[in-house]
Amino acid sequence: MSMYVSGNNQPGPGLAALGNIPPGTPIFVFRGGAATWFGTQLLGVLITVLTLGICYPFAVVLVERWRAGNTFLLGRPLQFTGTGWGIFGLWIKWFLLCIITLGIYSFWVYPRLTAWKVEHTVLA
Repeated sequence: MSMYVSGNNQPGPGLAALGNIPPGTPIFVFRGGAATWFGTQLLGVLITVLTLGICYPFAVVLVERWRAGNTFLLGRPLQFTGTGWGIFGLWIKWFLLCIITLGIYSFWVYPRLTAWKVEHTVLA
């Protein structure tokens, strides 16, 4: 199985461009700095704490936009296209399921949230 596969085990689009890269060539470059990361994290924590976790999806989007905006794939920047409203319904459902199952459902939340973040990250 290829390292670069989509969810249906078929090669994803645009992989032909990766075919002729010499081994050892940096594919991803990250250029984020401490000051902007700290400000983004602080704002995300404030949004989450002040709303008792209800607006956590908006904090996730804020942090993901910072991460994607500072990450480059073969010199091209990434862009995060997700929105807080786009995951808000799922977050409420996950939050309630975690409460009902006494936290057991939280083991399923992280992989689903990660999948949502990856699916909404594109080349700019």
